[in-house]
Amino acid sequence: MSPRDPLSLVTEAFTSLLFGRTETTRLPVRTSTGQAQAVYLPTAAPGLGDSGVIIGREVYSGKGYIYDPFQLYGQQLPAPHWLVLGESGNGKSALEKTYVLRQLRFKDRQIVVLDAQGEDGVGEWNLIAHELGITPIRLDPMAAIDGNVRLNPLDPSITTTGQLALLRTIIEVALGRSLDERSGFALKVAHAYVHQTTTDRQPILTDIVERLRHPLPEAADAMNVALEDVRAWGLDVALVLDRLVDGDLRGMFDGPTTVGIDLDAPLIVFDLSHIDRNSIAMPILMAIVGVWLEHTWIRPDRKKRIFLVEEAWHIINSPSVAQLFQRLLKFGRRLGLSFVAVVHHLSDVVDGAAAKEAAAILKMASTRTIYAQKSDEARSTGQVLGLPRWAVEIIPTLTPGMAVWDVNGNVQVVKHLVTEAERPLVFTDRAMTESSAMVLAEEQLTEDEDPFEAETEARVMSFEKRQGVG
Repeated sequence: MSPRDPLSLVTEAFTSLLFGRTETTRLPVRTSTGQAQAVYLPTAAPGLGDSGVIIGREVYSGKGYIYDPFQLYGQQLPAPHWLVLGESGNGKSALEKTYVLRQLRFKDRQIVVLDAQGEDGVGEWNLIAHELGITPIRLDPMAAIDGNVRLNPLDPSITTTGQLALLRTIIEVALGRSLDERSGFALKVAHAYVHQTTTDRQPILTDIVERLRHPLPEAADAMNVALEDVRAWGLDVALVLDRLVDGDLRGMFDGPTTVGIDLDAPLIVFDLSHIDRNSIAMPILMAIVGVWLEHTWIRPDRKKRIFLVEEAWHIINSPSVAQLFQRLLKFGRRLGLSFVAVVHHLSDVVDGAAAKEAAAILKMASTRTIYAQKSDEARSTGQVLGLPRWAVEIIPTLTPGMAVWDVNGNVQVVKHLVTEAERPLVFTDRAMTESSAMVLAEEQLTEDEDPFEAETEARVMSFEKRQGVG
């Protein structure tokens, strides 16, 4: 070894005296992608690509956040269905509306909305429908009596198997229990008779009620029982259906389907705001609308369809209705259907009688968007949905307009942005559905003239134009 330079020795001695150690040569720092992701969890997940509609921006990276279940289906998404969780006042309603408006820029998209919220006699989606020149399909027990819209559960466009399944669901929802074998037999016999003998018009519920009250001797002979027994078996069923024919739900389902419902419009809005959302009528209504749409609206063509349901806990939390929609979701994946379920709390749907059915539907929702929740609710939600711990800890701190997005394991915190053109359509009902905090947040965003919002508005136009949007 060559003798060391005296100056180096002096420098080393001085460093040792000053810092209590000698300076050593450090090796270069090396890391792997996996190590970087472990350290920077919130920012490490890759984006979803650049095809689809713009939602907003990723909070941590600042990148634009683009999402479209039809573009992602297959390689990145096993199913195109989407669950949105959030209380009013956090931006859930604004997200739904801007998402629909941006999807409608694609000519091959068609959207149905079950609008279960509203005040002053109109649904929350009324203004958007009006702006697009569309008349909402309003289902109202009192208005329907005067000749407004009716949907017939026995519509010939629905298969006989589908009709019978729908009738069973209506009755089970109203009874709050499953049909026993005897009542099920009485319903099956009555439905078969009405289907076979009514050829000059649409069969209607009144026909079923009449046959349940007055069964034919052949029905008793088939089971080798007395005719009075068959009548007794169908009594509960007849009483439930009579509520839709001559009770408080009359006028919506007790006649032929209204002629002229436009199922080719780009946006179809069913206004359910006149129905008490806490009554038994709402899940019955959703079941009938869902099955009717399954057989009349979803067709094997090239269109991509979105079915957005507000107050979707009425569907997921009812075993009978959930089973109907499970089939619709499985069937819809082959025909380009994306089901969007909007609920307030996950506990609304996983702690009820339909826990098994709810879990099955949640499993099919590969996209989950979660707005601010309290800590205990966030922990419960995270456990059910399998969210990473950092995301669960962030959920209670989210401000209005921000949400955790989980797209098949790709988890990001996203700030939803609304363009100036969309703002009048999205926030016209803010006093009814959005908290003052949400209003202030959106107004502050306008005052700050966020440059990314301007970029979003420009890209909403140009981005989809490059993909062939008219």
